[in-house]
This record gives sequence, structure tokens and C-alpha cells, in this order.
Amino acid sequence: MTSLHAARRAVSHRYLLLATLGLALAIALPAKADSVTDWNGIAGSPVVLARFGGPQFQYRAMAIVQVAVHDALNSIAPRYQTYSNLPPAAAGASPDAAVAAATKTALLGLFSAMAPAPTPAEADLRTAAIAAINAEYLARVGSLTDPAVVAGIAAGEAAARSCLLQRHSYDAVLDKYTTMDGSQSAHSPAYNLAAGLRIHQPTPAPEFPAATVPQFTGWKNVALFSINSASQFRAPASPLFDVSSQFYADQYNQVKHQGDARVRGAFPNSEKSDIPRFWAGGGLEWNTTLRLIVNGRGLDRWQHARLFALANMAVSDSAVTNMESKYHYNFWRPVTAIRWANDGNPATQSDPFWRPFLQTPPYPDYPCGSTSVTGAVTQTLRRFFGTNSIGFTRTVNAGPVPLPAPMTALPAKSITRSYHSLSIAENEQARARVYSGIHFVDGCYAGTKSANQVADWVYSHELRPL
Repeated sequence: MTSLHAARRAVSHRYLLLATLGLALAIALPAKADSVTDWNGIAGSPVVLARFGGPQFQYRAMAIVQVAVHDALNSIAPRYQTYSNLPPAAAGASPDAAVAAATKTALLGLFSAMAPAPTPAEADLRTAAIAAINAEYLARVGSLTDPAVVAGIAAGEAAARSCLLQRHSYDAVLDKYTTMDGSQSAHSPAYNLAAGLRIHQPTPAPEFPAATVPQFTGWKNVALFSINSASQFRAPASPLFDVSSQFYADQYNQVKHQGDARVRGAFPNSEKSDIPRFWAGGGLEWNTTLRLIVNGRGLDRWQHARLFALANMAVSDSAVTNMESKYHYNFWRPVTAIRWANDGNPATQSDPFWRPFLQTPPYPDYPCGSTSVTGAVTQTLRRFFGTNSIGFTRTVNAGPVPLPAPMTALPAKSITRSYHSLSIAENEQARARVYSGIHFVDGCYAGTKSANQVADWVYSHELRPL
């Protein structure tokens, strides 16, 4: 689909006041860092973000939220180009109220556009998420009798609604958005390629234990935030695709050994077992890492908002690029390849009982999606700070890992990893997918490289200093 980058300037903007304008609000809570990082944490919390569905939906949601926050602040005090054309905010508008209103309005608009919850339990979780957003808003915004707060709310709402309207239509009577950017057809058309040499297939049962049906076949058609087309930074064809080659055999045997659930389960506390669990268990939540990285660097709200918007736009556009590449090549996953009876390569040996350490994601192998996320954020950080030498430490609570019988499942575990540079984190995350048993290594590095290119484009074209 053609990017909305050029067309977005013509989008209409609407100011819709809160239905609860007369409600007395609680005094704002003290922020942990500033309103931008606080609200990023609220939007990206498991209570809220998980309700949007799979990772691709989450990336899209966070990009919309963070662009709205950025534009709201810059309608108050212009320092960077805005994503949308917005009128100046009223004089004296509260930046913190604008950030709160932009986040709340964007999130609730996104919730209104979702299809009905598939189960009563999910409906209850969505209700809880909306209640959590409203509670934070009530606690943080302050008194609506303050003209600065009222003006800030108007600025935040205007920015959020402008961003939403670029990907949705709006029914003012129902106060409901309808998605029209392609994400409503994320899994269409259904994947139907017949089984064959090197062709991706539903993950064979009994992996965990059911087959995983390929998803996000239509994500390549989702409207982009910045790049020109989903294929603009398509990963190049890999020598991996020649399954008769030694190159393929080497990568096949690497993942077959290092990513075998039986091997990893036999060494549960080894680094090669901890690394995949760390990244799958929370390391890929890059907004959390961004908040850690910016802490104490002396950045203000405008700088935080720009960084978070650039990073999340790069991630979202990289996800579209990634799915376009995946379904262009349709290359099989290790679990399919290793269980295949005879691939014709004398340097590989089939194992019909082989199982990966972690569950295989529901789409083709090449290029890797998770390294695409990491590569988009790390390259944005390099461009923003002008250095690769950015270190950080993260602790995640990795969930339990089932293992093949008769082995006992690995229990949940707290895992801490430290990195002295962004490239070290990139490289480890690529290796993590091999140790997980879910990727050939060449696809991991292809995902990183493609996402680096997307991030360079976004950084060079969006939210430039005035």
C-alpha cells in the first residue's frame, strides 16, 4: 500500500472535548521521570498493550500513540516538524495535560476500532485496560478549572484524533473509529502453499502441541508511517535458499543442535538457554529499554517524545517490511526443515522428533521479525545519540518453558542481561533466535540489516528539528 506520508497533510483535524469535561479530577501524581516516559510506560504496559493482539498490532498502536504525543507537544512549543498539520495550541497550554490527553485519546480510539472481543475473558481484560487508562488520566491531569490544563487537553486530543484519522474513519454519534489502513485484513488471504522443499508450512504438531497456522499474510498492505513501500527495504535473497548447499547445511546443523529443546533443557542455566528466554520473556519490549536508556541523560519531554515517536514509527514500518519479505520468500522454519524426511543434502540428517526450545512464531523464517524490531530501535538510538556506545541492563521475568517428555518443564526465572553497546545487543538477539530453535541465523541478520535501513529512512525524513 502506498505510504500515507505524502497524503497525511490533507487530513482534517477535529477538536472534540471530553464528554466528562465537568468532572472534577484528582490532583496529578508526581511523575517518575516526566509525563512522556510515564505515559509511554502506561501505554506499553501488559495491561494495556497486550489487548491489541499480536506484536504487529502492538507496534502499530504504539507508533500512533507516540506520534500523537510528539505532535501535541510541538503544537504547544514547536521545536520539531510535526507528523500532521496541526494548529498552534492555545497560549499557556499545559504540556503534561497534552501528553496525557494525547495518549488517552489515541488509546481509547484504538480500542473503539477493534473487532468485538473473541471471548468474555478478553472482553473483561479490555474493560480493565480502559479502566486503567482512565484511572491514570484522572490521577495525573489535575483540575479542569485550570485554563492551562483545558488548553493542554485540547492540544492532546487534536493531535491524537489527527493521527487516528489517517488510519481510521470516525463516527461522531457513536464516538467510534473504524480501521481502514489495511490492518483490519491482517490475516488475509489465508496461507495455502502446499508442502514442499524449503516451503514454509504450519508448524507441525505436536510441537506445543498444536499446529501453528501462518498469520499476518496481509500485513504488507498496512499503511506505512514513513517509507514509500513495503518492498522498499525488502531483505535480499539469501544463499540459505539453496538447500543443497554447504551454507544451508551449516546453518541447519547449527540450529538443529543449539536450538534443540532437549539440549537446552539439559543445560537449563547455561547462557545459551538464558539468552533466548531473556529476549522472548521481555527483552524485546524495547519501549521499556528506551525508558531505561534515556533515564538520567538530561533530555526533556520534547526530546523524549521525538525519540519514542521515531523509534516506534521505525518499528512499525519495519514490521510491514518484514512481513512483506517473509511472504515474498516463504522460506521454511527449522522445525519443518529438520523434520523433513529428505532434503537431498548429504550434510543434513532428518530428525522427525526434533523440537525447538521455544515455540515457533506463526509466519515464515526469512527474515527474522524480532531482529527487525531490535534493529529498528538500535539504529534509531544510534542516529539520535550519534554513537553505538550506549549500554543498558535489563531484568526480565521469563516464563516457564515446556520440554519434551520425559523432561520436566523449566520453571519461571528472573534473568538479567547487560550490554555495553547497541551492536552487542543486536548480535545477541540474533543468536537468541537460533538458540530458541526457531530461526536460521542468516535470516536473523537479514532482519537486523533491513530494519537498520528503515530506521535510517524514518530518522532522515520525519520530525526534523525546526
